[in-house]
Amino acid sequence: MLQRLQKILSAAGIASRRKSEELILQGRVLVNGKPAILGQKADAEKDAITVDNVRIGVEKKKYILLYKPSGYVTTTADKFAKRKVTDLINMPERVYPVGRLDVDAEGLLILTNDGEFANRLMHPRFEVEKTYMVKLRQKLHDDDIEQIRRGVFVDGRRVAARIKLLQKDIAEVTVHEGRHKIVKRLFKQLGNYVLRITRTRIGSVGIGKLKPGMWRELSREEVAALSEESGKHAGSNLHGHKVHDL
Repeated sequence: MLQRLQKILSAAGIASRRKSEELILQGRVLVNGKPAILGQKADAEKDAITVDNVRIGVEKKKYILLYKPSGYVTTTADKFAKRKVTDLINMPERVYPVGRLDVDAEGLLILTNDGEFANRLMHPRFEVEKTYMVKLRQKLHDDDIEQIRRGVFVDGRRVAARIKLLQKDIAEVTVHEGRHKIVKRLFKQLGNYVLRITRTRIGSVGIGKLKPGMWRELSREEVAALSEESGKHAGSNLHGHKVHDL
């Protein structure tokens, strides 16, 4: 089936569509031995498509749920990082993280080689809800909780969240946001600090019996549910406030 090259590269887990376009413009993509051009179409099963002289393969789509331990980085670009989340996944297919978690954070992370699925989950319009358990330096007061529910401005943009107080200094927070360190920055705006943060849920998929360093494949039903939820949350809001994403 003919598809645009950037879509093929994205689906193969090489790069996002935008990054794939850059690879094409840089002359690093060849189709049947000839330099590709932007907008070109190809058949991934019939044509020889290479990136930096390495032929891409049509891999079986994989969807992994990992309990990321603290101390592991989610980036695959840092060649000098000693501990990457991808080192924890033992399978022949190459998968990459959907989104990120800070190196000192732990909890759920999805990895996949399905570029379409990854793009849908990460796209600003489709960001699914994520739930975190946070341990705070100081106890939360009623006015702090109310402020979070109304929305806290971080870098001039309002972040609205659902929050449930579990103990005086431990809370469960659910956000759509994907901005860097957004939960930590939200509490910092209130003069509080996150000592420990664990992502316990991505959309309808919870942590279950997973322990740090453990992973499992998502079921077809879970993949379908996450895809549906990403569409459902497009343009959604929490408590009447606009939600800003990556």
